Formats: sequence, C-alpha cells, structure tokens
Amino acid sequence: MATWEDVRRIALALPETHERPSRDGVPQWRVRDTLFVWERPLRRADLHALGDAAPDGPILAARVPDVGVKEALLDEDAGVYFTTPHFDGYPAILVRLDRISTPDLEELVAEAWLHRAPKRLATAYLDGRAR
Repeated sequence: MATWEDVRRIALALPETHERPSRDGVPQWRVRDTLFVWERPLRRADLHALGDAAPDGPILAARVPDVGVKEALLDEDAGVYFTTPHFDGYPAILVRLDRISTPDLEELVAEAWLHRAPKRLATAYLDGRAR
C-alpha cells in the first residue's frame, strides 16, 4: 500500500518540515527540529519480544498526542498498528507501512505533525486549510 516515497511526499508537504538521517542513517522527518515521524527498523529486543508476530516489512514510527490515542489506534487495526515494549508508556505508534492505506497515512502524518509543530505554525496551517 504506502511506501517511503509516500511518507516523504506527505511529510515534506507540511510547513517547515525537513528530512534528515538519524544517527543510524535511517530517515526521519522533523518540523523545525522536532521529530514527528521516522523509519523504525525492529531491533533485536523488538524481534525477541514480538516473536513470530514480528513484521518483516518497512516500519514507520509516528508520534501521537498521548498513550490513549496510541491505544485507540492499536484497537482500531492491529494489522496495521503495533508497538513493542521499547515504546511502552511512550506516545508513539509503530506502523506496518505496507499495510496502511495512503489516506490513513496522510492523516497519521498530518496529526503527528500537528501535535509536534509549534502552536502558531500549526494554527496558521489549519487556518490556511480552512479557507
């Protein structure tokens, strides 16, 4: 379904967003200098914790407003959204990129951006979309 090019296109269309590699060299997208979505390959501990349920495709991580939103996404579609013990108690969700629809990806990335963008920038963006 969705690809890294979709993530890149969606994220970079948002104001004051840039892409840069992490220390591990994987892409991450930031508004000003605040991380909101990033590639998140599974690590050894993740693979161990997930066992046979560990996905083998591309994985996107996205910030969410709070753990309640994370839980709602997990309940909504466990085939797309998941988490690992590393993210317990942390407001971020993992996404099987090859299972999420492009419209759902657009919504997820925009919501992550809105949550992490400076308030004035987010308000200006929303005001511009309302016209």
